[in-house]
Amino acid sequence: MAYGFTTAAYVVAAVLFIQSLGGLSGQESAKRAVWYGIVGMALAVVATLMGPGAGNWLISLVMIAVGGGIGWVVAQRVQMTEMPQLVAAMHSLVGLAAVFIGYNGHIEVVRVAGLHDNPEALASLVGFAATVAHKTAAELSVLKIEIFLGVFIGAVTFTGSVIAYGKLAGKVDGKAKKLPGGHMLNAGAALLSLLLLILYFQSASSWSLILMTLLAFFIGYHLIMGIGGADMPVVVSMLNSYSGWAAAAIGFSLSNDLLIVVGALVGSSGAILSYIMCKAMNRSFISVILGGFGGTTGPAMEITGEQIAIDADGVASALNDADSVIIVPGYGMAVAQAQQSVSELTRKLRAKGKNVRFAIHPVAGRLPGHMNVLLAEAKVPYDIVLEMDEINEDFPETDVVIVIGSNDIVNPAAQEDPNSPIAGMPVLEVWKAKQVFVSKRGQGTGYSGIENPLFFKDNTRMFYGDAKKSIDQLLPMVE
Repeated sequence: MAYGFTTAAYVVAAVLFIQSLGGLSGQESAKRAVWYGIVGMALAVVATLMGPGAGNWLISLVMIAVGGGIGWVVAQRVQMTEMPQLVAAMHSLVGLAAVFIGYNGHIEVVRVAGLHDNPEALASLVGFAATVAHKTAAELSVLKIEIFLGVFIGAVTFTGSVIAYGKLAGKVDGKAKKLPGGHMLNAGAALLSLLLLILYFQSASSWSLILMTLLAFFIGYHLIMGIGGADMPVVVSMLNSYSGWAAAAIGFSLSNDLLIVVGALVGSSGAILSYIMCKAMNRSFISVILGGFGGTTGPAMEITGEQIAIDADGVASALNDADSVIIVPGYGMAVAQAQQSVSELTRKLRAKGKNVRFAIHPVAGRLPGHMNVLLAEAKVPYDIVLEMDEINEDFPETDVVIVIGSNDIVNPAAQEDPNSPIAGMPVLEVWKAKQVFVSKRGQGTGYSGIENPLFFKDNTRMFYGDAKKSIDQLLPMVE
């Protein structure tokens, strides 16, 4: 009875997760999709607790209460600007959980193997140990591979996500850094891990699993350290994929169908998203996987001219005279929490009959969809929020472009400087508009540390100051 209920509940939960993933592809359906995911996860937890082999109810309920409480507190305190590093932190927990579950599976395999001469002890086993006891030699061999791969992927995900969190939070230098030997170190560690897999497959020795775990920790660390700050949005989605495959591998170890399905959904969707973002940045997907991008190939092109500042009166005058306006939001808007002010400015401009639209680059911010979420939160109409491919050709006919806290995604060096770290990356061609106003705190470079020639062009003016305060200054001047 319990097995039938659990199986049925897992099927329903899997359908809800698929519906959730599909709904997240559109802004209008995203809120409903989130609820599908919440209900699906709640059903999955209940079914697991009521399923075969369930026990330790007190510990389980305490852990759920503690975890739920921590999640509630984190959700209340974390700002939208901190979402990228929060996602990276969550990925690290998934990876660490995969490592712990893998080691637990290894311990049970070794324990059951030691009871083969004791039929009574074997008969008394319950839960996962009982499942292991009834496996054939071939099935045990497959289980060893599943455990090994689950621990390997989980360990890479854990340290990689920790480094990604550090870079996104500003606690680790965002520049691409590698140890002497670069890719050869990663390749050597991966090859040695493969040899250890063969040894573990033959003897299931603990030392081979432990040594592989240490190597995997190093690979995760070195891979992400070798990726520059400009490419961190891709790294986040890539680690999301890693965490999914780690969950799927552990699902096979535990014979948990739902964990396999969910892990495959997360792993494949994260990989697809990484591929899409790599195309949007003109990066090789393989180079992302290997952690070999984000560096320079030669001296950067020399930038001439100076940054010319403008005050709120000048920007407001240009907006009042303009017929068409495009707003390009970036991470600076998120930091200043200026989305509500931007939304109000948009409302006032549209009320005057002006054509106002938003241009969103696929990697704007530090998380895929970061800007879309902020604008939706501020009640900006979905139909005026356009992707790069939909709006890039319209800049030459646009009167005013307002860039709010963006750097790399509007950097003409991507097209003009073959030695730039972002050379070849498709960007929003804002410099082709009649007038460009850049809302920026100061004259420093962006998160990636790449200088932007846009700031020195003749049709660009720098609107210095905190983005929210700057936009608030404009509001009463827009008539």
